Amino acid sequence: MSIHNTLSSTPFSSPVGSVPICETDVQAGALGMRLKSHDSLSVACRWAHRDDERWAVSQAVVDGAPALEHVMRFARIDGQGALRLYEMSFVIDELTAEDLRDALEDRYGPPRLATRNAAAPGAMPMYVWENAVSSITLCFLPGSRNGTLTYLLKGSDAWMKAVVRQWQASGADAG
Repeated sequence: MSIHNTLSSTPFSSPVGSVPICETDVQAGALGMRLKSHDSLSVACRWAHRDDERWAVSQAVVDGAPALEHVMRFARIDGQGALRLYEMSFVIDELTAEDLRDALEDRYGPPRLATRNAAAPGAMPMYVWENAVSSITLCFLPGSRNGTLTYLLKGSDAWMKAVVRQWQASGADAG
């Protein structure tokens, strides 16, 4: 299954009609992304749309509100197989982050880790929910109080180190 079929089955972006554009698509450069080979071991994607003159980055939708920033990352562990989603990250406004924190707690219970009232000035309140295969981390940024929301496949650190080793072994042109 291609990245596009996986991502475009449900609308997650605004404006309506946005499509995922990945570093393997020729439109990537118009969105400030670098162009990669279809044989690349890792690929980043963003939602985008075409206006009258050019391609533009769309806004991912999180908890019904547009995200300020987003990226989806895919990798292939064996160097030959299909790309697999291992991380999605978003920057969201404070109100959406608070609403999402409450919704995640209602759905998944209390977070495994919660640093709600960090004593140090500038510390980031952070909440982590996890299951056997993945984690969801929500951090409130100091200053702006915007939130960062990250979905991460468990074991992806070790997985990505293996991808980097494969990439180094195969030569920099594959990456």
